[in-house]
Amino acid sequence: MSLSETIQKDIVAAMKAKEGMKLDVLRMVKAAIQLKEVEKLRKLDEQESIQLLQTMVKQRKESIDQFAKGGRQDLVDKEKNELTILEAYLPAGASAAEMDAAISKAIAETSATSIKQMGAVVKAAKTALEGKTVDGKALSDLVRERLAKLG
Repeated sequence: MSLSETIQKDIVAAMKAKEGMKLDVLRMVKAAIQLKEVEKLRKLDEQESIQLLQTMVKQRKESIDQFAKGGRQDLVDKEKNELTILEAYLPAGASAAEMDAAISKAIAETSATSIKQMGAVVKAAKTALEGKTVDGKALSDLVRERLAKLG
């Protein structure tokens, strides 16, 4: 079952269970997927749907930081609830060991020796971790750290 189908099924379940918050978040996700499909003039594949969901998760995390700085605890709580619901639909994240192994493999493949080759290493590592949820910032920080030790 595709992500879109799963979300549609869960929208119906949330309506029946009268779960307002979950229903709102799922409708928002469905609308975002439909908007992207109209934009691309075709159905999104699974990977594109996951990327869209990852973007929404990233937006929630940034909002939480901003609302916390602004002292808006009510909005922080709302965003955290939305984040929890969204993360339930993402595939399992890459563990630290998996990220480390992918970085080692990427460094070996690209023969990287300095921080100047960081872009190529990050790209190769992301390719190796395809299908898993990877925080790009965390990955690039780990790559920078590893390349700094080499160079």
